[in-house]
Amino acid sequence: MKFLMVMTLKILIDKKTKNYFLLATVGILTVGFIRVCSIDFYRKLRSSDVASLMSSKIIQEPEKQSNLFLLPTVGDTNFVAKVVEKVQPAVVEIKIARTLKTPVSNGSYNLFGRQFFGEDIPTQIQEKITHRLGSGFVINPNGQILTNAHVVKNADTVMVSLLDGRTFEGKVLGLDSRTDIAVVQIPTTNLPFVELGNSDFVQSGQWAIAIGNPLGFQRTVTAGIISAVDRSARDIGISNQHIGVIQTDAAINPGNSGGPLLNARGEVIGVNSAVISTAQGLGFAIPINTAKKIAHELVTKGKVEHPYMGIEIKPNNNYNIFGIRERGVLIVNVIPDSPANKAGLRVKDEIQKINNQSVNTVDEVLKLIEKNQVGSNLQIQILRKGMILQLALKLDAFPASTKES
Repeated sequence: MKFLMVMTLKILIDKKTKNYFLLATVGILTVGFIRVCSIDFYRKLRSSDVASLMSSKIIQEPEKQSNLFLLPTVGDTNFVAKVVEKVQPAVVEIKIARTLKTPVSNGSYNLFGRQFFGEDIPTQIQEKITHRLGSGFVINPNGQILTNAHVVKNADTVMVSLLDGRTFEGKVLGLDSRTDIAVVQIPTTNLPFVELGNSDFVQSGQWAIAIGNPLGFQRTVTAGIISAVDRSARDIGISNQHIGVIQTDAAINPGNSGGPLLNARGEVIGVNSAVISTAQGLGFAIPINTAKKIAHELVTKGKVEHPYMGIEIKPNNNYNIFGIRERGVLIVNVIPDSPANKAGLRVKDEIQKINNQSVNTVDEVLKLIEKNQVGSNLQIQILRKGMILQLALKLDAFPASTKES
């Protein structure tokens, strides 16, 4: 302000400088105006205009992911929907019927029967038809369907329903109760079929999708992850042999049995087989590599031959003089006339190695046996009364009525 008064006084003294003074004054006022406008601009910028600039190309910020799910569109699909679209036409519903026959006693003869025979005398047979539901999936265009053995076992009729509404009576080409796998043939061709994956590469934590008919709700889709691999089928009750099954938290219920367990690419990695009814999020599937092997033998031979040693074993809980648990498994029974009996194995022998591979659990022994073919020769290293012995054993086919290894 003092500066302006001096300049004004100078103008009065020297009129020649008037023009210069006016020019300087305009410049000073202009600078002041710009400053005031700038202050006001930035004050507003710190409030509502910031949001506008952040959404413009001047300042960019990643969109919050939560907002993406609040705006569904007509094309709002994900990989699960794409897998279902790809696979569902090959998933089938299986209905089986079985006739149960039970003897019924005539009341008028009960007294006579109990007096002379100690029981009622049956006078007629009562028939009752029971029904069971399951799932399956087409493995080739010629009408072959993979499912569980327990779904079709002892069935009088097997009816297979396709997604397009057609229903056919199926024929069981073969079933294997030890692995819970069966193959059913229906009389039609040119069917959509699934793509089989490789279950050897399945890992815990990867996506898992199940399709089936739980409790009669046709073609239900559930999704989750692979919870674990190589669970023992013996511990779950699927089989008394070692089968490394896949565990998943994708919901599986009665009726899902025989349906496919899929990866994120829509490849079948397992056959849904069992669920623990007292637990939640615990479903199990037979690995597809095991199922493929069994299915091939069922189609080509009508049966499956499992290798058999003929022993009962348990973990070795013996300890040496140093207090260290001894290696191997302990034989608790040898079946007469079995391969083990012929090879000279005895009760209380401790099996330490099979084919030069150390074994310390029951499942390790069963797994090694299952990997070999009927007729294969095994080298068995045992510990007997402090002495290490080497025995040769030739595997036979597993007898149908035998439950031991």
